[in-house]
Amino acid sequence: MTVDRRVQYEALLTDLCTEAADLDALLGELAPEQWRIDTQSRGWTIAHQISHLEATEQLMHAAITDEPLFRQRVPTTRIKPEISHRELDDPQLGCIRWARWRRSRRALLDEFRNAAPDDRMPWVGPSMSMTSAATARIMEIWAHGEDIYAAVGARRAATPRLRHIAHLSVAARDFSFINRRLAPPTEPFRVEITGPDGVVWTWGPQDAPQRVTGSAYDFALLATRRLHRSDADVAATGRDAVRWLKTIQAFAGAPGPRRRPEGAARHRTELSPGASSTDAVGNTS
Repeated sequence: MTVDRRVQYEALLTDLCTEAADLDALLGELAPEQWRIDTQSRGWTIAHQISHLEATEQLMHAAITDEPLFRQRVPTTRIKPEISHRELDDPQLGCIRWARWRRSRRALLDEFRNAAPDDRMPWVGPSMSMTSAATARIMEIWAHGEDIYAAVGARRAATPRLRHIAHLSVAARDFSFINRRLAPPTEPFRVEITGPDGVVWTWGPQDAPQRVTGSAYDFALLATRRLHRSDADVAATGRDAVRWLKTIQAFAGAPGPRRRPEGAARHRTELSPGASSTDAVGNTS
């Protein structure tokens, strides 16, 4: 039986709302001075991370509703939002940037809800469907959320929503090679990623010699370039599969800087937190 595309799409939008709500809840616990904390992306405070989400959502909103405006904004949309020293010193910085992100994501979600899952929108490079756009937003919010959680010393739980990031990463396999001017592999891979509930998500032929396996959380960290492959609970079998783990990225735009190894691969304890323009828009570095 074919699952209704609209039902799948509504479930995807529910996951998008939940991913944003989880990060929103953490932001609500921040003290005013914490918005100025540096994150692992050099020169980016927590305020920069949230402002980046706002800017990319505004650009995506324009892509859906006003293509000429979108084309006009693409060259001028910056990866790193501009925040002046005066703004960083403002005690209301967090409240202002938080409210702006809430408005931008609410407006974009309204457009997603009004669209059909297979409607297409322009983007940097090829156009994409509403389904792909919503999936990309889950990835973007999760990745920048990771930077914020790490900055305040919190660790969130892995959720089944990581499957969206894994799927996006697998779909972008060839792009990750082409983006580095490398020829993509000609053979399909077998990818087996273990979700937080122990269910294994799979892609590709079961008998493919090129294989990648690992935990969902670390695979997402690797694909969003938040973790060096030597520290990830992700393994590759086959020359091309090993090469993929060096190039993997789930987002559009330039790869961004590599993460430095932290040491030997380790088991990641996942705890709930306590009481991309050409290069710009999709780049989660």
